[in-house]
Amino acid sequence: MAPSAPLPSSPPSPSSAGASSEGGAPRFGWLPEPGSWKFHLLLSAVAILVLGPLGGIAASYMNFSLGFFVGGQVLAGILGSAVTYGYGPQGKHGANYMQTMAASVASMCAMAVLIQAMVWLGMPQPPAWHLMLFVGCVGMFGVGVGMLYTPLLVDRLQLDYPSGYAVANILRALTDKRLLEASIAKLGGGTGLGGAVAWLTEHVAALGSLGLSASTIGAGMVVGSRITVPAVMGGLIGHAFTPHLREIGWLQPGEPFRKIGFLIGLAMICGAAAVDLSLLAVQAVERVRNRAQAPAGEVPAWKQVNLPKLLAWVAFWGVAVVVVATQLLEQPLGFIVFGLMLSMLFVLINGIAYGITDQNPISSAFVISVLLMSLLGLKNPLVGLMAASILLISTSVGSDMQQDRSTGWRLGTDRVIQFRYQVVGIIMGAVLCVGLARVFMSAYPVLAINQLDAPGTEAGQWSSAMTYKLVGAIRSLGSLSDYTLKALLLGLSLGFVIEVARKLLKRNARYQGFLKGSRTGFAVGWTMDAVLLSSPYASSFGAFVSLPSALWFGVGGILSSLWNTLMHRPAPHAAGSPGEGEALPEDMSTTSLLGGGLIAGESLYFLFVGLAGLISLLG
Repeated sequence: MAPSAPLPSSPPSPSSAGASSEGGAPRFGWLPEPGSWKFHLLLSAVAILVLGPLGGIAASYMNFSLGFFVGGQVLAGILGSAVTYGYGPQGKHGANYMQTMAASVASMCAMAVLIQAMVWLGMPQPPAWHLMLFVGCVGMFGVGVGMLYTPLLVDRLQLDYPSGYAVANILRALTDKRLLEASIAKLGGGTGLGGAVAWLTEHVAALGSLGLSASTIGAGMVVGSRITVPAVMGGLIGHAFTPHLREIGWLQPGEPFRKIGFLIGLAMICGAAAVDLSLLAVQAVERVRNRAQAPAGEVPAWKQVNLPKLLAWVAFWGVAVVVVATQLLEQPLGFIVFGLMLSMLFVLINGIAYGITDQNPISSAFVISVLLMSLLGLKNPLVGLMAASILLISTSVGSDMQQDRSTGWRLGTDRVIQFRYQVVGIIMGAVLCVGLARVFMSAYPVLAINQLDAPGTEAGQWSSAMTYKLVGAIRSLGSLSDYTLKALLLGLSLGFVIEVARKLLKRNARYQGFLKGSRTGFAVGWTMDAVLLSSPYASSFGAFVSLPSALWFGVGGILSSLWNTLMHRPAPHAAGSPGEGEALPEDMSTTSLLGGGLIAGESLYFLFVGLAGLISLLG
């Protein structure tokens, strides 16, 4: 089976590049000129005053109640497209800037659960501005690290980032009436179906018990079967070994495989990443040696980032985190630096997981950091929480940065300008994060009750599932078990060995020739990639989620690949007379539009549910 539509093999044409977003007259005379300070002021005002707070309040509420949050990129993209519609097809860049800023605000606001965790652990509350400064500095550090890895994850590995894929399709369709006419039925139909499935799973117990998720199926449709089948295999293998793991004490009776599986999965990604980073380091040395022979203009203008300045940015904000944490919050230097170092690693690992599966395992990374600090002898839970919070915030905003850059890759949006919008979002998000935490816990005192110590608390809708996981992990400090280390070593070994074997096969010219020479070769290649020697990045997903989630992910990928294999045809052109508009981009295939619509529909449903719940409480 062929994988679902990949990222285009070459960057967007100059006509769609970010630079061109600042040229051309708007449709309406009252709109400011693209690229002018008035243009950016308009976009920033809408994003920071309307879209950002809207998404941020919803994200905080959802994390306090449901234990997960929706970043709001889809809604921000739709509303942003309405603002920039007057700029024609190039309005997609302005809408992308707005959704980038709004999503940053939402990601930061979701971290309000860290302040709730401090309250649960009995940590004296420092002044609000101290916390805002700490959260803001960590956010700035995280987006810088995320930007550092963009060339690897987005440009070189070309990971799909399914939600970013969906946002890119929405922005293109809603700002260009020709693309809208060509794609609205598929994109709109998928969105409606995604919302309907989300409603049904909430209200029909039989469907809810099956673990059905429209966004999980949609993500599978975007990435294809070579990614989703390995995830299914990982989940099935874990399910098969669960009885044995209970017998040897790695799992307690009744515990699911993912209770230990997420450790193995994250370690597998680490092992595979070690292989890829080593190869990339060798290639980087070769590029440096041959730089004088490299052709001019190799990197398009919209992709270019000043690497020395970016490194200086990361270093500056890393020092700022250390200063604020040690001087204002009185935390020990060693573990704060350890948290920063782990962030450098896990922004990459989580970015890979997010790019392949549309799942950012931030809580898993948090738990791993706590386990590693236990290995170093840390027993103070408050120190552990502050150090691990650096990792949690960095992986959240850093992976969000990479997803937004993936959207920008598809649109040809200027990365430097997009980065600036994200930075402004981080500032606003840091202020709102602390403010919303204080407001929610003051308005609803049950949020301040440690439900681990008082399990019988009548919490109502405030289940605080995310805080429950974080505080539970922190309380395990100083009690690192022997099987935990074995699980990590097992995952590292599996990821490293499998990825080395995959690389050796890829370099074998006879094998590659066989794969391309016949249908039999194609079938053998798919079997090796999806079943026998599947990517550790993909198969690890089966260790992070429940088996039903992995199965639905697989269903989406298999359906997508079957459709793309059996119904493959050239990309259609957008409606309009010859010479007008642009060909429908190759990554706006039927399956990507339907899959992106499913993701968008479920995201919008839960976002509106969150807002409705909050409004009903305030009323």
